[in-house]
Amino acid sequence: MKRIAFIIPDLDGGGLQRVALNLLKGLAVEGIPLDLVVANAEGRFLNDISSEVRVINLDTLIQPRLSSCLGVTLPLVRYLRREKPQVLVCHLFTCNVVAAIAKIIALSPVKLACVEHISLADKKNRPNTLQENLLPLAMQWLYPTVDAVIAVSKGLAKELESYLHLQPNSIQTIYNPVLDSNLLLKSQEQVKHDWFKDEQLPIILGVGRLVKQKDFATLIRAFAIIRQSQPARLVILGEGEQKDKLIALARKLEVENDVNFLGFVDNPYSYMAHASVFVLSSIQEGLPTVLIEAMAIGTPVISTNCPSGPDEILANGKYGELVPVGDSQAMADAILRVLSGQVKSVETDWINQFTLEAATQKYLNILGINKYG
Repeated sequence: MKRIAFIIPDLDGGGLQRVALNLLKGLAVEGIPLDLVVANAEGRFLNDISSEVRVINLDTLIQPRLSSCLGVTLPLVRYLRREKPQVLVCHLFTCNVVAAIAKIIALSPVKLACVEHISLADKKNRPNTLQENLLPLAMQWLYPTVDAVIAVSKGLAKELESYLHLQPNSIQTIYNPVLDSNLLLKSQEQVKHDWFKDEQLPIILGVGRLVKQKDFATLIRAFAIIRQSQPARLVILGEGEQKDKLIALARKLEVENDVNFLGFVDNPYSYMAHASVFVLSSIQEGLPTVLIEAMAIGTPVISTNCPSGPDEILANGKYGELVPVGDSQAMADAILRVLSGQVKSVETDWINQFTLEAATQKYLNILGINKYG
């Protein structure tokens, strides 16, 4: 059978890259020839690529802005003409637009699937520039021409259909391939940080990029409220431009001695397994992978009821606490309930829809891929 190719911006970053690499692992098990096309094949996830996957380095720079993606177009055109993959799966809206343009220029018959991970609708948190305003127009024009548009949650699919003025049910949903045996094995590793050796104090954990969208400021404010009634510690994993502001906020609220920013870690799952509660404080998501991971590991979870994904993952609060976006008091109250022992258990059948096997099979079905030829 001909190759299936994936294209992602780089091998750095977080959830998007991890999802793509997990899906490649699932497809590799099926014996399908695979290419990973990367604008720049450098980053933390370089060593996580399956040995069965061929890496194609376009050796150029790509950022989440449309203008910087255009430099990828001609190298991608050359790849499509030379290698002639059967399917090209793209991740992230800017990559998706570039891939659709490259397919047209290359006159390629490749079956193109565009996967959307995040919302475009929140204009308040997006720069008001010409290229940002042109991007939705490009998507609106190009997406009806591709073979499949896939969203990582049902809420995101409906939002994109409305925002881009696409036909209802034109965007299909496949939950991210989050869970596999490797995740559970990694969760059993020990955490060397001293705070996790002291079982007397509960640890609240947050994981994600330190950017406005993740709203760790609300989590820190919630933690300050908790510290007024009981001892606890807050650990945040991730890097980003808001780190200094968040450290300053913890200092202002006089909780800096009980808040620790540990940066990027190779194995966040062991931290999840040893935390008392995991909190997602985001303003906006697509399908928050870390929430699924923490839930599967068995850590009690709390999330903002942001668009989109958390309500689907937690079954509208059945499997974890949902609190309003930006409400530090409600978040603190939910954390205190969990720390007092009010924990919601999760059914195995519910978790199974987020497994690597389930996602792999759905991609094979949607793309019409016959692994036997």
